[in-house]
Amino acid sequence: MSRYAHLRDLRARVGEPIGTSDWVTIDQQRIDLFAQATGDHQWIHVDPQRAAAGPYGTTIAHGFLTLSLLPLFGETALHIDDQRMGVNYGLNRVRFTAPVPVGSRLRGHFRLLAYDEIDGGAQLTTEVTVEREGQTRPVCVAESVSRRYA
Repeated sequence: MSRYAHLRDLRARVGEPIGTSDWVTIDQQRIDLFAQATGDHQWIHVDPQRAAAGPYGTTIAHGFLTLSLLPLFGETALHIDDQRMGVNYGLNRVRFTAPVPVGSRLRGHFRLLAYDEIDGGAQLTTEVTVEREGQTRPVCVAESVSRRYA
């Protein structure tokens, strides 16, 4: 985990990596719970027997499940000591560049694209590249915008 004493310390890090998360395992229970929460019960995600005969040979995680892990990745990638609150402000761009088969381990790499002052804090635009263990091609690349308050 990367640690920063002050939110303003990130201003000098624009264009640079600012943290890498811990690994997260994508098991079938996580996929099934996501399907229940979203109503997306497509067989490629929730039917292991049918998926075994499908294009990936197993179930795969929903793209939006991968995307929904960005806050979890952020929690283990970086800590700002004087941050009292952070909120998700949105996404500028998202691409799901490779499938995530059940049993995969994922982690997020964070690179700061922009630091903009706002009242009481900063708006951070971060490129998050989600890596699948053992693969060179990322599974997701997202440009995330958050507001952090010190």
